Amino acid sequence: MRILLDTHILIWQIEDDQKLSLSYSELIEGPANDVFISVVSFWEIAIKLSRGKLSLSRSLDDIIRAVRSSTITILPIEPEHTLRVAQLPFLHKDPFDRMLAAQSLTENLSLITTDTIMGDYGVKML
Repeated sequence: MRILLDTHILIWQIEDDQKLSLSYSELIEGPANDVFISVVSFWEIAIKLSRGKLSLSRSLDDIIRAVRSSTITILPIEPEHTLRVAQLPFLHKDPFDRMLAAQSLTENLSLITTDTIMGDYGVKML
Protein backbone atom coordinates (compact mmCIF):
# COMPACT_ATOMS: atom_id res chain seq x y z
CA MET A 1 0.00 0.00 0.00
CA ARG A 2 1.18 3.54 -0.77
CA ILE A 3 0.65 5.81 2.22
CA LEU A 4 1.06 9.53 2.87
CA LEU A 5 1.35 10.68 6.48
CA ASP A 6 -0.45 13.79 7.63
CA THR A 7 1.79 16.15 9.60
CA HIS A 8 0.25 15.34 12.96
CA ILE A 9 0.75 11.62 12.33
CA LEU A 10 4.47 12.20 11.66
CA ILE A 11 4.70 14.23 14.87
CA TRP A 12 2.95 11.51 16.87
CA GLN A 13 5.26 8.89 15.36
CA ILE A 14 8.44 10.88 16.05
CA GLU A 15 7.33 11.86 19.57
CA ASP A 16 6.09 8.36 20.49
CA ASP A 17 2.74 9.96 21.31
CA GLN A 18 0.05 7.66 22.64
CA LYS A 19 -2.42 9.34 20.27
CA LEU A 20 -0.90 7.29 17.45
CA SER A 21 -2.96 4.12 17.32
CA LEU A 22 -1.32 0.73 17.12
CA SER A 23 -2.97 0.13 13.74
CA TYR A 24 -1.48 3.37 12.32
CA SER A 25 1.92 2.52 13.76
CA GLU A 26 1.77 -0.93 12.17
CA LEU A 27 0.87 0.58 8.80
CA ILE A 28 3.79 3.01 9.02
CA GLU A 29 6.23 0.30 10.07
CA GLY A 30 4.80 -2.39 7.77
CA PRO A 31 7.49 -3.56 5.34
CA ALA A 32 4.92 -4.12 2.58
CA ASN A 33 3.91 -0.43 2.61
CA ASP A 34 5.55 2.48 0.79
CA VAL A 35 5.30 5.40 3.22
CA PHE A 36 5.68 9.04 2.17
CA ILE A 37 5.93 12.32 4.02
CA SER A 38 5.41 15.54 2.11
CA VAL A 39 7.96 18.30 2.27
CA VAL A 40 4.92 20.46 3.10
CA SER A 41 4.81 18.74 6.51
CA PHE A 42 8.35 19.92 7.30
CA TRP A 43 7.32 23.39 6.18
CA GLU A 44 4.24 23.30 8.43
CA ILE A 45 6.30 22.12 11.41
CA ALA A 46 8.89 24.86 10.79
CA ILE A 47 6.22 27.56 10.79
CA LYS A 48 4.50 26.23 13.91
CA LEU A 49 7.83 25.93 15.76
CA SER A 50 8.89 29.46 14.81
CA ARG A 51 5.53 30.88 15.94
CA GLY A 52 5.63 29.02 19.24
CA LYS A 53 2.51 26.99 18.37
CA LEU A 54 4.34 23.67 18.56
CA SER A 55 6.92 22.26 20.90
CA LEU A 56 8.80 19.05 20.15
CA SER A 57 11.39 16.99 21.98
CA ARG A 58 13.60 17.02 18.85
CA SER A 59 14.68 19.74 16.48
CA LEU A 60 13.28 19.91 12.97
CA ASP A 61 16.77 19.13 11.70
CA ASP A 62 16.79 15.93 13.77
CA ILE A 63 13.34 14.99 12.47
CA ILE A 64 14.38 15.47 8.86
CA ARG A 65 17.54 13.42 9.42
CA ALA A 66 15.50 10.66 11.09
CA VAL A 67 13.07 10.56 8.17
CA ARG A 68 15.91 10.51 5.65
CA SER A 69 17.55 7.59 7.44
CA SER A 70 14.27 5.66 7.61
CA THR A 71 12.32 3.86 4.91
CA ILE A 72 9.97 6.86 4.56
CA THR A 73 10.22 8.69 1.23
CA ILE A 74 10.11 12.49 1.20
CA LEU A 75 7.56 13.64 -1.37
CA PRO A 76 8.44 16.96 -3.04
CA ILE A 77 5.86 19.49 -4.18
CA GLU A 78 5.52 19.14 -7.94
CA PRO A 79 3.81 21.57 -10.35
CA GLU A 80 1.04 18.99 -10.89
CA HIS A 81 0.28 19.12 -7.16
CA THR A 82 -0.25 22.88 -7.34
CA LEU A 83 -2.55 22.44 -10.32
CA ARG A 84 -4.59 19.94 -8.28
CA VAL A 85 -4.81 22.39 -5.35
CA ALA A 86 -6.32 24.94 -7.73
CA GLN A 87 -9.06 22.42 -8.59
CA LEU A 88 -9.99 21.59 -5.00
CA PRO A 89 -13.09 23.12 -3.45
CA PHE A 90 -12.46 25.29 -0.39
CA LEU A 91 -13.50 22.72 2.18
CA HIS A 92 -10.33 23.20 4.20
CA LYS A 93 -8.78 26.59 4.88
CA ASP A 94 -5.40 25.17 5.90
CA PRO A 95 -3.06 25.44 2.87
CA PHE A 96 -0.87 22.61 4.14
CA ASP A 97 -3.81 20.23 4.37
CA ARG A 98 -5.02 21.30 0.94
CA MET A 99 -1.60 20.43 -0.49
CA LEU A 100 -1.62 17.05 1.28
CA ALA A 101 -5.04 16.35 -0.23
CA ALA A 102 -3.79 17.34 -3.69
CA GLN A 103 -0.70 15.17 -3.35
CA SER A 104 -2.74 12.22 -2.12
CA LEU A 105 -5.09 12.49 -5.08
CA THR A 106 -2.41 13.15 -7.70
CA GLU A 107 -0.06 10.41 -6.51
CA ASN A 108 -2.81 7.91 -5.64
CA LEU A 109 -1.74 7.71 -1.99
CA SER A 110 -3.88 6.73 0.97
CA LEU A 111 -3.64 9.32 3.72
CA ILE A 112 -3.16 8.49 7.38
CA THR A 113 -4.93 11.30 9.20
CA THR A 114 -7.54 11.98 11.84
CA ASP A 115 -8.79 15.00 9.86
CA THR A 116 -12.17 13.83 8.55
CA ILE A 117 -12.51 16.80 6.17
CA MET A 118 -9.82 15.22 3.97
CA GLY A 119 -12.27 12.49 2.98
CA ASP A 120 -14.59 15.17 1.57
CA TYR A 121 -11.95 15.79 -1.10
CA GLY A 122 -12.15 12.17 -2.17
CA VAL A 123 -8.86 11.31 -0.52
CA LYS A 124 -8.52 7.65 0.43
CA MET A 125 -8.16 7.78 4.20
CA LEU A 126 -6.85 5.13 6.54
